[in-house]
Amino acid sequence: MIRCIAIDDEPLALELLVDNISKVPFLQLIDSCDNVMDAMKVMQQRPVDLIFLDIQMPGLTGLQFIESMTVKPMIILITAYKQYALEGYNLDVTDYLVKPVPLDRFIKSCNKAKQLFELKSRQKSSLKPDYIFVNADYSMIKITLADIIYIEGLKDYISFHLKSAKHPLITRMPMKTIEEQLPESKFIRIHKSYIVSVSYITAIKKSSVFIDSLELPLSDTYRHAVSALTGNL
Repeated sequence: MIRCIAIDDEPLALELLVDNISKVPFLQLIDSCDNVMDAMKVMQQRPVDLIFLDIQMPGLTGLQFIESMTVKPMIILITAYKQYALEGYNLDVTDYLVKPVPLDRFIKSCNKAKQLFELKSRQKSSLKPDYIFVNADYSMIKITLADIIYIEGLKDYISFHLKSAKHPLITRMPMKTIEEQLPESKFIRIHKSYIVSVSYITAIKKSSVFIDSLELPLSDTYRHAVSALTGNL
């Protein structure tokens, strides 16, 4: 799944953009915002792979927002103005769409982002080790990814539930940080407080994910990603 955010100060344009995103099965809408500052707050809390971004907005414009980012996700500019196309491409945006955007053109742009996302994912997977180190018990402890059954968020701490250990390993770390370190092909977030290893999932219900007899909550925010995993969109 490609995690995305929609940013447009025009309510009708934002509503249409959100509706178009809902029609693309590989997109997971994290949030929609009518200004850049709110979007920045969302992106500090949740990882985002793709931004659908208007250019002309009050306060910080879309182009200024792009220039302010040190690490840039994929960006698709959606604007009523053609004259910013060259500047947009100079900022290495994935695509540039001019309003009103036909649905087939929107989907074509999303497919372009998907190809780029898959290419980057393959490159990351080839470089990522099959382990992580976490700070716990005054030591840097090595955890192999295959040993992780699920991860539970506990305020400012996270708890690793491991196949090889009777008791969880607890470390101080935000959920967002560990989520970004884990390969998406092997781990899935099902709730603000839970990340689960796909290989240990034994059953999925409407509001629950099961690991054998253990039942973990599945929230509405992450249901689409789990549905994509099962193929039931």
